[in-house]
Amino acid sequence: MRKSRIYLDTSVINFLFAEDAPEKQEATVTFFEDFVRPALYDVYISPVVIDEISRTPDHEKRKALLGVVDEHGIEVLDIRERLEDIRGLAEAYVAEAIVPARQPEDALHIAIATVEEMDILLSWNYRHIANVNKELLVQAVNFRAGYTRLIRMLTPFEVIYEKD
Repeated sequence: MRKSRIYLDTSVINFLFAEDAPEKQEATVTFFEDFVRPALYDVYISPVVIDEISRTPDHEKRKALLGVVDEHGIEVLDIRERLEDIRGLAEAYVAEAIVPARQPEDALHIAIATVEEMDILLSWNYRHIANVNKELLVQAVNFRAGYTRLIRMLTPFEVIYEKD
C-alpha cells in the first residue's frame, strides 16, 4: 500500500518550538515522533518553507528550524519545472479571495501541495489553510484548473488523533 504524502507548511515546523502554545507544540512533537520519525508518511516541504525559515531573525532559532528538516530527512520538493503552474494556481486562490493577496506564501503552499499531488497539506494556519471552508473552496478552484485529486488541509491534531 502506498504511503500518504504530506506537505508541511512552515507553521508545523515552527510549532515544534512554540513554548507559548504548549498544546499545539505537544501535538506537533507527537506528529514528528509518531509519524515522521518512523516514516509512516512520505513528508515534504518546499523551497517556500526554506525561504520563510531563512527569514527568521533569531539565528539560533533559524538554525534549529532548518535542523528539523535535516534531522528528520524531510524532502525538499524541486518545484522548478512546475513553477508556472504553481504560481498560476496560487494566483487563482488569491483572485477567488480564498487567500488574501498579502499572504502569498499561504497560496503558494496550497498550490505546491496541489500540483505535487499531496494527500494532505498540514498546517497550524486555521485562517487561510487548515479549515474545512477553505478546503472546499480550494477544491473548487483546483477542479476548474484540472487538478482532480482531493487534498485534505489538516492540522497535526487531526492526523495524530485519526490514528487512535
